[in-house]
Amino acid sequence: MASRFGLRSLALLTASTVSSMSVVCTAAHADPDTEKKALFKGSTTASYFWDDGSGRAGDTGLPASGKPMQKGMAASPSWPLLTEGYVIYKGKKMPFFVGDRGPGEPSSRGIMLDLDAKTFADLTGGTFNRDSLMIDGNGGKGHIKIDYVITKWGDGLGKKGRPVPFSTGAYARRG
Repeated sequence: MASRFGLRSLALLTASTVSSMSVVCTAAHADPDTEKKALFKGSTTASYFWDDGSGRAGDTGLPASGKPMQKGMAASPSWPLLTEGYVIYKGKKMPFFVGDRGPGEPSSRGIMLDLDAKTFADLTGGTFNRDSLMIDGNGGKGHIKIDYVITKWGDGLGKKGRPVPFSTGAYARRG
């Protein structure tokens, strides 16, 4: 009888431990964008880029952060490198991190964020063309109005807050 009681207790203890672990594991895998607090919000016009280091299609080489070009990378004319957040376009939400500088001159015309071409294609319903580094099938969209949410400011040089044109040199300042 004692051995039966011991096995039963062990089974109950195991079941409750597994249940507790399930709750903890579920919370740890929740969508990180919904868990992070919005530090700054705004709207701007976004363009797209893809710098693969080949020099074709006007790319300038590897990104300023030293991280390889990848989906989710954005270029900002002023935000600190490695700033994180997400953009929203027509109800679609996509994460980004600032891994490069840009857009250059277009930022003087209000285009304050360069999204990687793969993210831009997903937002606009197009397809990234790896041969041309352009987007096909999105109706020719090269600029879109987006909302952005900053969830983490990067530690590098740059200006927190509303993005400002590349020509201001804010990318080289601290804070």
